[in-house]
Amino acid sequence: MSKLDPLPGLSPYPLQHFFDEMYADKRNVRPHYRHVNRMFSGMSPEELQGKQNLMQRRMMEEGITFTLYNPAQDHPMERTIPFDMIPRIIPKNEWERLEAGIIQRITALNLFIHDIYHEQYIVKDGIVPRRMIISNCYFRPEMAGLRVPGGAYITTSGIDLIRHHDGQYYVLEDNLRTPSGFSYLFKGRTLMNQLFPELSFASSIRDVDHSLNRFLSVLRSLSPSRKSDPVIALLTPGEYNSAYYEHAFLAQQMGIHLVEGRDLVAKDHKIYLKEMNGLRRVDVLYRRLDDDFIDPLAFQPDSLLGVAGLMNAYRAGNVAIANAPGTGVADDKAMYVYVPDMIRYYLNEEPILGNVPTYLLSRPDERLYVLESLSEMVVKETSLSGGYGMLIGSEATKEELAEFRMKIIADPERYIAQPIMSLSRAPVLSGGTMEPRHIDLRAFVLMGADRKPHVIPGGLTRVAMKEGSLVVNSSQGGGVKDTWVMA
Repeated sequence: MSKLDPLPGLSPYPLQHFFDEMYADKRNVRPHYRHVNRMFSGMSPEELQGKQNLMQRRMMEEGITFTLYNPAQDHPMERTIPFDMIPRIIPKNEWERLEAGIIQRITALNLFIHDIYHEQYIVKDGIVPRRMIISNCYFRPEMAGLRVPGGAYITTSGIDLIRHHDGQYYVLEDNLRTPSGFSYLFKGRTLMNQLFPELSFASSIRDVDHSLNRFLSVLRSLSPSRKSDPVIALLTPGEYNSAYYEHAFLAQQMGIHLVEGRDLVAKDHKIYLKEMNGLRRVDVLYRRLDDDFIDPLAFQPDSLLGVAGLMNAYRAGNVAIANAPGTGVADDKAMYVYVPDMIRYYLNEEPILGNVPTYLLSRPDERLYVLESLSEMVVKETSLSGGYGMLIGSEATKEELAEFRMKIIADPERYIAQPIMSLSRAPVLSGGTMEPRHIDLRAFVLMGADRKPHVIPGGLTRVAMKEGSLVVNSSQGGGVKDTWVMA
């Protein structure tokens, strides 16, 4: 351990009982943070604030934004996503274990989705109850028996991990439908290299830029036409979507078409892009809208965002859709409970990464325990994400606790509950000084037709910008950090 005296502007903060990513204790910096700590500790508050202002200006100029939807406001608010300049650093051996655990998890989840839409062995063998499948709002009977290109249902995924006060990582959620955050990972690294070249280039860290090429290769591998240069399009809901910046960024960086539903047409069970000089056939569609909206003929009939006839083209094997429709059946929060069993069932392995203890409120004994301990629980709606429909018992008022208690009693299958975990903390810069904030990690995984998952080194560290808050979601005002994996 290196012992660094606090320098002006960066006084150590109380560590309390949380695991701190930078500090082993009040005076000892963890070895992999020495260089970063030394550099930031040597800068004055004015220098730090100047760098922070420059960072915000760069983000504003490049349009790196995220839209917040607040029910109390008439209009959504577009803003630059808060980006903290102190990177989160993960040692090599620590990352190798995380990577192995994530690959194991995604492999099992992909096998589960295939099984559910085909033989359903896991149901017949009594591992997952049939009602959990049939009642799942993300289960798509239309996918039953369909051949998915390469057998890769989960082309892109975001696995949310937390580190508890015991220093161990736990999987908090699996995001398998349309995970977001890729652009902040790639752009954050670019900004750090520009603003702190002496820091990033002097540190031995894993590169992330090559993962953009891997992203494109994965999408190409799904093409049913087997053309050497397939036509790939990113289907976006449009410029008013909260993650539209990301859609535009990924399309530009990978050199693929950015399209809305109105830009495409289905003809003879094929999908075409409307161009000035005619129609151009699309081979792969990377969609960034949910199943309900991708085809009004197959799902929600009043959707104006999708392409009428898309599912017919998909069934005919003339276009690939990433992620495959129906993947949400595996990232429902109630299904999360069964993932360790899926790993044992399909892979005959013990899970490398554990789940957060989770209570299914459809089970009477677990429901009773949660209702008696509601102030110590996080309660989530099984079908929602982004921090919506969630109760953090320790932060809730008596009225909010009473309201949620009634909701659970009225519709218990709609909710799961987890004990409040002590998310690890990392330092952020606030007004030129260092302050602790809770963080988690969204690890991104890419999987093509070879079904060999690629985990992007580091992923995206999400930060609860409000002091003491445990809510890190960008949709709830959270920020991000660049995440370094030591090479």
